Amino acid sequence: MSAPFSWIKPHPWGVEVVPAGAFIDPARAVDKALVTHGHADHARGGHGETFATPETLAIMELRYRTGAADDAGEIPHKAMPVEYGETIRLPGGVDATYIPAGHVLGSAQILLEHAGERVVITGDYKRRADPTCAPFEVTPCDIFITEATFGLPLFTHPPISEEMGKLLSALEGNPEGSVLVGAYALGKAQRVIAELRAAGHTDTIYLHGAMEKMCRLYEEHGVDLGELKLVADHTKDDMAGSIVIAPPSALNDRWSRRLPNPVTAMASGWMRVRGRARQRGVELPLIISDHADWNELTDTIRQVNPTETWITHGREEALLRWCELNQRHARALAMVGREEEDEG
Repeated sequence: MSAPFSWIKPHPWGVEVVPAGAFIDPARAVDKALVTHGHADHARGGHGETFATPETLAIMELRYRTGAADDAGEIPHKAMPVEYGETIRLPGGVDATYIPAGHVLGSAQILLEHAGERVVITGDYKRRADPTCAPFEVTPCDIFITEATFGLPLFTHPPISEEMGKLLSALEGNPEGSVLVGAYALGKAQRVIAELRAAGHTDTIYLHGAMEKMCRLYEEHGVDLGELKLVADHTKDDMAGSIVIAPPSALNDRWSRRLPNPVTAMASGWMRVRGRARQRGVELPLIISDHADWNELTDTIRQVNPTETWITHGREEALLRWCELNQRHARALAMVGREEEDEG
């Protein structure tokens, strides 16, 4: 008889599901990949088969050209869509169920069941309501594999309504200028736009060209973002009194000179750290994260109540110590290539 959970094997570059010959979010090309979401530290092209939600597969096609033909004119990649709540049978008697993670459009936790044992791999997740994606679902299991991007007690995310209030106040105080918000192109940008709409901001929002395709993909999947226009198609006068969304790299780039008197803002959980805002020259830090904060990480572990918690990346030491103090078994997996800084 094999040892408990010997069928799930962590590597620095991905978690192996041994009897299925599959890997979760592998950082290298494999024959069979189960992907939690579309961020580049979890998804990539080059796999033989990719199992993911339809939304994640669409994001991967847009970002990584996973449907592109090779030199021989063939498409080696096979997309295998899995809906939320759907259970698929993998080789070796492993069942995989995709469950909402609340991180970005299409993001999923993956519940793996084999030999009477249950493992949940969260990928990245958040617990706050988000109009652009399905909410996180607590799923009891034996082993819970969690991130710890903001796994320090200092990281407590404020209500999104407070940050939207700051943003709209800055706009009101700069009626002849603009507010330029740096936001990661997948997830954060669309969430900021959708939350502005929820707060009653119905005016046109202007986009850096790098944001347009992903915003349109969100719209194609039923996320209403209101009227969006490209900065490149308009004059400074057109954009007076407007909010502009751009990649963080554009905040202090020559590109920003085409905007009328911009106040620079940045939407990220890292804006809790004032030094990071100063380093970027951010005038208006907006603490808006697509990851769970410290209290949400610890609350989630309590709610899931696993026999053991595995921590894939982030501030592992603090979360390990919390588990120890709360008589919970835990280990750090020391995954490589995780966590895109602007994406917090």
